[in-house]
Amino acid sequence: MTAPTYQYVDLPGACIVSTKALLTARENIKDTVVARAMMCIHGEAGFGKTLAVNTSLRELELRQGEEVCRVTFRARPTARAVRYELFDALGLPGEPPRHPSEFDRLLKTALAERPRTFLVDEAQWLNGEAFEYFRYLWDEPFTRIAIIFVGGAGAHTVLRREPMLSSRIFIWQRFIRLSRAEVLETVPLFHPVWEDASPADIQYADERAAHGNFRAWAQLTAHVRTGMERMDRPRPDRALLRWAFSRLV
Repeated sequence: MTAPTYQYVDLPGACIVSTKALLTARENIKDTVVARAMMCIHGEAGFGKTLAVNTSLRELELRQGEEVCRVTFRARPTARAVRYELFDALGLPGEPPRHPSEFDRLLKTALAERPRTFLVDEAQWLNGEAFEYFRYLWDEPFTRIAIIFVGGAGAHTVLRREPMLSSRIFIWQRFIRLSRAEVLETVPLFHPVWEDASPADIQYADERAAHGNFRAWAQLTAHVRTGMERMDRPRPDRALLRWAFSRLV
């Protein structure tokens, strides 16, 4: 399967690799959606959270017809900002209501119509007020929503500060960097440039540049691919890898 465009870089030939973390996320997300519950996927940047979540939700959309609404926040949103974001994500007609109580009734009515899953990306930017508003909508007896919060390490910290919401999180999943064994198993499957690379060179690249970070591996792979074409090399070697490293400093 060719990696979709939501991967960090546009990397022709890249494949989605079913790592342990991705397989676990797929199972956790499916269980959360079935339960119409809330979950939190968190971890440092570049460990594959967004790719795993989008891949898993895309499968649910295609195979089970699940309706997925994606929302992302880049700053500390107020409840008012969350209302407007949800209004747009749901594609509701007309103008947004001016009064909060009217706005809330509109959203709760829409969310009761049919099952939906919300992917809330960059959840580390949410503050207590925003998290509380999501809890308020989810707690409504007639709404039929599942919520997947995805964010950096800060997302877990912020959520844990909100006991009303934290106690309602169905599943917590933390993404961590790839182990050395996972790197050696995963990287040759990730892109053809690594298929014939020696395990020693892959380990060397991980120790010097990628450090078990999938985003860093994607970036390094793009440079290695370019270097192989320019230097007419059939596979990566130490000299080519050092050239690629020099672009990352």
